[in-house]
Amino acid sequence: MTRMVGRYVPVEMAVLGLLELLLSFAVIYAMTGAPGISRAGNLRWLMLNPQSANHAALLAGTIVICAVTIGLYRPEICLDHRRLVLNAAVAAILAFPVALLVSSNFSAGLSRTYSIWLVKVLVLWLGFAVVSRSVFSFALRQKLFARRVLILGASGPTARTAQAIRAGSGKLFEIAGIGLGFSEIARMTPATLRESRIWGVVVASAVTDNPGDADAEQSRRLLRDWRLRGVRVYDDVAFWEQHLSRVNLNRIDAGWFLRAEGFGNGQISRAVKRIVDLTASLILLALTFPLMMATAIAIKLDDPGEVLYRQQRVGLFSQPFTLLKFRSMRTDAEAEGAPRWADKRDPRVTRVGHFIRSTRIDELPQLLNVLRGEMSLIGPRPERPHFVAQLAEAIPFYNERSYVKPGITGWAQVNFPYGASIEDAWEKLSYDLYYVKNRSTFLDMLILISTVRVILFREGAR
Repeated sequence: MTRMVGRYVPVEMAVLGLLELLLSFAVIYAMTGAPGISRAGNLRWLMLNPQSANHAALLAGTIVICAVTIGLYRPEICLDHRRLVLNAAVAAILAFPVALLVSSNFSAGLSRTYSIWLVKVLVLWLGFAVVSRSVFSFALRQKLFARRVLILGASGPTARTAQAIRAGSGKLFEIAGIGLGFSEIARMTPATLRESRIWGVVVASAVTDNPGDADAEQSRRLLRDWRLRGVRVYDDVAFWEQHLSRVNLNRIDAGWFLRAEGFGNGQISRAVKRIVDLTASLILLALTFPLMMATAIAIKLDDPGEVLYRQQRVGLFSQPFTLLKFRSMRTDAEAEGAPRWADKRDPRVTRVGHFIRSTRIDELPQLLNVLRGEMSLIGPRPERPHFVAQLAEAIPFYNERSYVKPGITGWAQVNFPYGASIEDAWEKLSYDLYYVKNRSTFLDMLILISTVRVILFREGAR
């Protein structure tokens, strides 16, 4: 695996995406350049119709990108047939206007004949997408792709790692053993591990960290021997990051921030991100202005009071700023004076508020916060000072998330539902610190793409 694919995309899904890209290209090219194939009769047929090849490549890329945007390359989507058909249909519908826009640069243009042809292509792709993922679903249920792992250590840390695996990548990993100590692993060899189809070993507690303990020393020697003989051996912090895309808060300390690679935040990367923020926010403000005006009118008609809601939030380096949102709650929502998290079916939410919260329309005014430099498009969600003080006291390293500018959307938002408790904040911080450590242009693009899926299917809204 490359770092890009290995960290953010399961390799099975990456291979499926590549195969679908190649197949889509071949089918589209055959439908547009078939006469050239029959005349050539050899591999030079690609060069006989370069316009068709370019057209096929752009259309195939468009279809696959729309599939990625809707979340069709997530393993869990393959296990829910209803969601699979719905997401695939939405991807095809989304791809149609985008493909027409792409095709307007070619001779086909926007003709009725070409539109009908494009519908046929998308229906063909839709059928293949459903069938291929149904096959993949069968393979997942039969655990054909499962990576069998042993989790070594004490019961508490191993149980947390096992729970995180089942919650995040349960169908791609199979727990072959948990809570094993030295007496159990001493009887194993690389050969017996291969015979048992063990993919890797996760050391999920300080089983090897006691310098004066004889068993700990033998465990270190044994695990070192396994690793040098080709067995994958991870400490649980590395495993969580590389395969679960989050940070194990129970196992990091202050020294981890010094030892671990990442945390890049150079001047060039900050400048590039700021340029992207400014450009994207201006474009989005222009595109959504009619929607924002309609929302403002609806809020005013539904419930008397201000259209915009201004609230103090904690931003970069823990500095406070005023966040802007469309008001979705009654004006007396916090009449008691104490801040509180939103509940499911919160009675304080207005009728219009329910809709704009579930579709994330209430977040659009934060584009002005992005323009002012208080926020970024991508980053940890900013919290209120009252909650930050409460959470920083209960959760280790909570304030470290403030070393990155807060965002409208983020890695935690696309991987974890709405949080309304200290336990939820703990889970979300494990994703936020992953972003703080691994932030990059690629990860930002992945978050933006995933945000489209979250908005369209109202995932985690409250």
